[in-house]
This record gives sequence, structure tokens and C-alpha cells, in this order.
Amino acid sequence: MGRSLGEETSRLDIAAKAGWLYYVAGKTQEEIAQILKLSRPSVQRLVSLSMSAGLVKMRIDHPISSCMELADELKAKFGLSFAEVTLSDPTSASTVLGIAEACASEMERRLSGSEPTVLAVGTGRTLKEAVKRMPSMHCPQHRIVSLAGNVGLDGSASVYNVVFSMADKVQAPHYPMPVPVVASSPEERTLLHELSGVRSTLQLAMDAQSAFVGIGDVGPQAPLVLDGYITPDEVAEVQKAGAVGEICGWLYDAGGTILDCAFNARVASVPIPSVDRCEVIAVAMGPAKKPALAAALGRLVNGVITDERTARSLLGR
Repeated sequence: MGRSLGEETSRLDIAAKAGWLYYVAGKTQEEIAQILKLSRPSVQRLVSLSMSAGLVKMRIDHPISSCMELADELKAKFGLSFAEVTLSDPTSASTVLGIAEACASEMERRLSGSEPTVLAVGTGRTLKEAVKRMPSMHCPQHRIVSLAGNVGLDGSASVYNVVFSMADKVQAPHYPMPVPVVASSPEERTLLHELSGVRSTLQLAMDAQSAFVGIGDVGPQAPLVLDGYITPDEVAEVQKAGAVGEICGWLYDAGGTILDCAFNARVASVPIPSVDRCEVIAVAMGPAKKPALAAALGRLVNGVITDERTARSLLGR
């Protein structure tokens, strides 16, 4: 039976990446195999396909090559260990499907190995869409841990919680953060963090090798506002203090520094893992997210998955 149109398009996308890495970036087939997490024979076939399909002439004749160049520029400018840039939908500035697909692929790659790993996840619309697009896997050797509180203000499960659905997809042990994103007071947060189950989750999250997080802006339509965690008056207050973005509830300024403010004193989520010991990948796109994303890159996160339009904006184009 022949391949479907979608399967053939996906194969050409991967062939374009392999061809770009081989003919433009000058990587060996062994190096490409490691980068794309494929076998060397598969890379050989993909490089051949990139030529026979007409993707490679004097350049990669495929739009994915410009995305790979943008990813390399982002890594160089912000000192990132990982960057993935997807094509932008010319008809929409808001759809997250492209970066959600890319995020799903990266999560799958990190969970495909046999060596046990701890993967931490934040929350948000994009990560929820990414988990929907992951294939079913059997990964009992890995552990999935939530970085954000999983309880809403009314005690219900958070709408954009992803740890449960992800654990179902990959059949891995999972560790939710059984607290609200924001406690009612600093004292309440201290009490919550002293619970034995919460302490163990906090420690596990600190041991994560990889983390995927969403980026929130700070404004009238920010996720924290829409979910009722912060009032419009508090938004105005933290903006005066310099807040430009948030990750898992933690507000930070344009220099990528977590703010010392009354709101952050109540955030009950796990502290953002340090980029010195964890690959923290931000998954975000769009003009509203640009200031927050620019502030976080290279400081709070050392990886990014975004779209071409946002990448060009971050690079000042």
C-alpha cells in the first residue's frame, strides 16, 4: 500500500532537513543520524531522497531550509543548546499547530531512549495541543513530572494540565503538582510545600533532564488573568515592577530575572529548573509572546520551539 499524502509530505520534510545538514551545514551522515535520532541507513536514504526529489540543487529548494538557518541564528544569538523553527501559517498569526507538532516530536525523541530520564512539563494551550499529537508509547522506565500546580482556584483540575494526558500517552509513571498555581498567601504556600507528597515532587522536578514550558505574556489578556490567578490591578502593579512574562506562574523582567514581588511570593509551582543542569525548552510564538520570549531566551530557558515569523522578529528582521 502506498504512502498517504501526509506521510509523503512528512518524509520530504525530514529529507529536506537531512539534505540541508549534509550539503549545506557539512555534517557527516553519522552526525546527522545523531541530530535527527535516526539510523545511519535511514539518513543515507533521506539524503538520497533530498537529491532525487529535487530538493537539493545549488541549495535546499524547500522552505524548511530557511527555518533551519533561523534556528541556527537563534542558537548563536541567545546561546541556546536547542532551537526548532517551524513554517508560519500565512493565513493566521495565532494557530499553534505547527509548533505543537514540533514539540510533540521532540518529546517523543526524548522518551524514545532506553536510558531512564525525568521529563518535566509546564502547562498551557500549546503543550496541551502537543501532547494530543504524540503517538502512543510504552515508557515505564521514564518519569513525567509537572512543574505547575494542577489545581484551579475552585479546587478543580487545571484546564491546561498536561501531565495526566501525557502519562496516558506514554504509559509512564507521572507526578502531578497537587497544589494551586498560586496560593492565597506566602504562608499557605510554605505549608503546601511542606507536605511530603509535594516535597518529593519538587525534588523530582529539580532532577529533570529535560523540561518543556509555555511562555505567558503579562497584560489584560494574559493566561494568569483569564484563569483568575491575578487581578487587573495586580497586573498593573507587576508591570510597573518590570514584569514582561511568566513561566508556570513565575513572573520575570526583561532581563530574565524572577521578580521579587508579592505575587511571586504566593506562586506554588516548582521553581523553573536551572539551565545549568537541565535543557529547558520554551514553546511559544506570536507578537504578544515576543517580549516574554526574548527575555527568557538564554537566561530562564536554553531551548526554543517557535515559528518562522516569531524567529525573524526575535532576530530583529
